[in-house]
Amino acid sequence: MNVCIIGIGGGSSSGKTTIAKKVFEATNKKGTVAMIRLDDYYKRHDELSFEERSKINYDHPNAYDVEYLIDNLKKLKEGKEIIEPTYDFVNHNRSDETHIIKPVNVIIVEGILTLAIKEIREMCDIKLYVDTPDDIRFIRRLTRDTTERGRSIESIVDQYLKTVRPMHNIFVEPSKKEADLIIPEGGENKIAIDFIATRILDILNNNL
Repeated sequence: MNVCIIGIGGGSSSGKTTIAKKVFEATNKKGTVAMIRLDDYYKRHDELSFEERSKINYDHPNAYDVEYLIDNLKKLKEGKEIIEPTYDFVNHNRSDETHIIKPVNVIIVEGILTLAIKEIREMCDIKLYVDTPDDIRFIRRLTRDTTERGRSIESIVDQYLKTVRPMHNIFVEPSKKEADLIIPEGGENKIAIDFIATRILDILNNNL
């Protein structure tokens, strides 16, 4: 089974998920495309309290269960279905909810460190980086985390200064050089979205 993995990386709130969803919706007409969020592969920490989990550096590569993700990607490439985990951002832990992903021809993997973590990057056939200015990303993150994740403004600012910004400079921004294509303006870049969707449809037409 021919399987193409498309990796989408970029800073927090750069528009990665928006692009991935729009491309997925434009191409997944026959259940031949799957979307995987790197965030769902954060390590599980049932042994820690909520307060302890909230202090974890979630922007560092070590926060992810990379082996689990790689194993799942390999199974999909072998034509096997997988059980995908789900991360609960409110409780800072992996939830008990899971999803079954059946074999597909195209897999979209999106997350801040998709291109920064070598093992994941090397699994990708096409590598994309979403490039959005820092101030816009921070405003988007502030809005998202207060409305969707129940975070206080103080905690958001504290996390941004302590881990999000420094990890972006150390890991995320340098991964831009690994990209085959850099996409400015995030989810608002209709031309880039149409281009990616067209490429995926070409891949699907050649495989089906």
